[in-house]
Amino acid sequence: MTLVLKRQENMEILAVLVGLFCVLQSNGIEVEALENGCQNFQSHTVMLQEQQSYRSSFHFQPPKNWLNDPNGPMWYKGVYHLFYQYNPYGAFFGDVMIWAHSVSHDLINWIHLNHALCPTEPYDINSCWSGSATTLPGKGPVILYTGIDANHCQVQNMALPKNLSDPLLEEWIKFAQNPIMTPPDGVEGNNFRDPTTAWLSHDGKWSVIIGGWSNNQGMAILYRSEDFVNWTKNQDPLYSTERTGMWECPDFYPVSVNSTDGVDTSVLNEGVKHVMKAGFNSHDYYMIGTYVPEMEKYIPDNDFTGTSMDLRYDHGKFYASKTFFDSVKNRRILWGWVNESDSREDDMEKGWSGLQSIPRHIWLDRSGKQLVQWPIEEISKLHGKKVSLFHKKLDSGSIFEVQGITASQM
Repeated sequence: MTLVLKRQENMEILAVLVGLFCVLQSNGIEVEALENGCQNFQSHTVMLQEQQSYRSSFHFQPPKNWLNDPNGPMWYKGVYHLFYQYNPYGAFFGDVMIWAHSVSHDLINWIHLNHALCPTEPYDINSCWSGSATTLPGKGPVILYTGIDANHCQVQNMALPKNLSDPLLEEWIKFAQNPIMTPPDGVEGNNFRDPTTAWLSHDGKWSVIIGGWSNNQGMAILYRSEDFVNWTKNQDPLYSTERTGMWECPDFYPVSVNSTDGVDTSVLNEGVKHVMKAGFNSHDYYMIGTYVPEMEKYIPDNDFTGTSMDLRYDHGKFYASKTFFDSVKNRRILWGWVNESDSREDDMEKGWSGLQSIPRHIWLDRSGKQLVQWPIEEISKLHGKKVSLFHKKLDSGSIFEVQGITASQM
């Protein structure tokens, strides 16, 4: 059968859709989106689970095709939003990448909406690459993203919601004066991408960093603005180092020194340290340190060394990660892209590639020297019947069946 999801205007209908999705999922059914272009709402074809035998039932995935970086996760008017890099034309990284868009009320069950950003203008005609979302006080969310322009140069663009009263934020309008940032002197056009969530600094100005590479240094290129429209490059990067490659998908955020609670990205006080994360060499590395806004400098407790001693979020398949502050539950949540180990041919045969990690609550360890992560509490919704065993002796080489549960994935 075919299920067509029409445009939703309120949270009651969203709740019905999520409930329907849960019913489909609990009956071993996957929902597949049929691509109808950026402007048309996706129709959905129900597919049996056995037709997608290698798909995960629990991690976030689009119904088909290629997925990579999580982009602009946020909470708005009762709804969690996840944007992500997506190839609408196949199960491989494409010449044209877009921002796909899904929503949830619990970070577990998701509804796929229209694509948020697609290549349409000279400043992003060859792809809409990664970026972030920032909520401006009293004005709502704004997206900053990297566009691949007509000359295949990486430039930074802005998009705003068409209707701030819509909790689903289904339509986005690109800023008429894009691009708002272009590669500065000394930075080549293919080494300037992935703007972070912006923060409001001590002097009332907005700050944002862009991943870059210049003079054999990976760096967090700092820009500042009074109005979020006109941006000026700071004389020096917020941080740079010769011990890494090109910085991809940087992230910069405060963490409390004495609580597991998260804090807003703009919090600046003695009760926080700052995390600087960068992706290079196919892994995500981070430092913990002190942000000095008066000098616009980041002073890490321990610099990147370019060795295995550097701190990493994850030592498995985990890259291009992005955090956001969940103001509803006062926590910072970490998303990361889990890419495939299959061949391109295998991905094309199965029709999809990549998923997002289970979202994680992240905070500073008591020692202050590293971060701690744990799956978000909502993951318990996926737990089934609990079976407990006590005082059972397991002999070497023996086989013991755990009775009382039936599960296809554990």
